Amino acid sequence: MGIKAYKPTTPGRRGMTVSDFSEITRSTPEKSLTVGKRSTGGRNNLGKVTVRFRGGGVKRRYRLIDFKRNKDDVSATVETIEYDPNRSARIALVKYEDGEKRYIIAPVGLKVGDVIKSGPKAEFKVGHALCLKDIPEGLQVHCIELEPGRGAALARSAGQQATVRAQDGAYVQVKLPSGEVRLIHGNCRATIGRVGNVEHSEIKLGKAGKKRYLGFRPHVRGVAQNPVDHPMGGGEGRTSGGGPAKSPWGQIAKGYRTRKHKKASDKFIIQRRKK
Repeated sequence: MGIKAYKPTTPGRRGMTVSDFSEITRSTPEKSLTVGKRSTGGRNNLGKVTVRFRGGGVKRRYRLIDFKRNKDDVSATVETIEYDPNRSARIALVKYEDGEKRYIIAPVGLKVGDVIKSGPKAEFKVGHALCLKDIPEGLQVHCIELEPGRGAALARSAGQQATVRAQDGAYVQVKLPSGEVRLIHGNCRATIGRVGNVEHSEIKLGKAGKKRYLGFRPHVRGVAQNPVDHPMGGGEGRTSGGGPAKSPWGQIAKGYRTRKHKKASDKFIIQRRKK
């Protein structure tokens, strides 16, 4: 893939960049693997706003992704590489020998016509899924499970990769994209390779309207609000709030660790992402 820049014919075009979508081989999704997706507008089942500054956006259909990769010892052929509006990574449509089709996250180097497998007999090639205990040290992986059989939870977005470090009894040390080194059970599955669409982070939206297409509404600064609405609000003229940056509910935003103390999963963290 590559990045395409526009000529500054309008203020919105100046500095705008988009993906050239050169790796995409099909423009319409497999209909049997999509479901309707309703916009929440940041509201919960009671209609209360639980996430601020969300709403609108372009209507989408959700692509059902196979995060479990539990169809063992059955070869699958990559049929297409497609765009997914619900994630930063590209997705690949694979067809198994028995005729079943599934979507997977497309890693770097996966091409139409490639054959992939999952299970203990799979080779150490890009796109193959194995248990962490079967993957040699030093290999780059993505789509990592946190609980066996639960489905991939880590390293799923564009350009992400983790590194298998060492075997530690029933667990495996994995260095995550954040820099954290964590123990993950050896029966958890991971996929070999790095997630594709690596240059996604270099794309510049260029105008506020493109942010609205994605379902984001304007973000209002705390210091621009009234004291009744935000702890950093109010004051005559412009002011920084007179205290540390914080959320509307008083949670300090910079430098303060918000992770709960004595969390059950602390024992699995070998090295924090912030040393």
